[in-house]
Amino acid sequence: MDSQAQPGAQSEALSQALDRLWVRFLPEIMERVAIIEATAAAMAAAKSSQSERENAEAAAHKLAGILGTFNLMRGTALARDLEGSFKAEDDRVNGEYIASLVARLRELIQSRKSSS
Repeated sequence: MDSQAQPGAQSEALSQALDRLWVRFLPEIMERVAIIEATAAAMAAAKSSQSERENAEAAAHKLAGILGTFNLMRGTALARDLEGSFKAEDDRVNGEYIASLVARLRELIQSRKSSS
């Protein structure tokens, strides 16, 4: 194999490996998104518990890391915004804001999902 073909082959192999990992981790990623969505709805209805907010905060933190692994830097930024949003005082306003962020995050993940 010549030196020009090898980097392309390595890049393709890496891309395929990342695609396989994406498929493997996608159910866990979507479960974390669902946790955040449910908490956002509870917050908007002023019915969330501290435990729910803590679980959603942890889910957002984990999403920030794993999405960066898959080069979804916008997803990492959204997840970090979500992580910080679970600490605000006004649940109703914050719940609506979180719902808008998580909708954008879900859309980003769905676009990656459909391109794999």
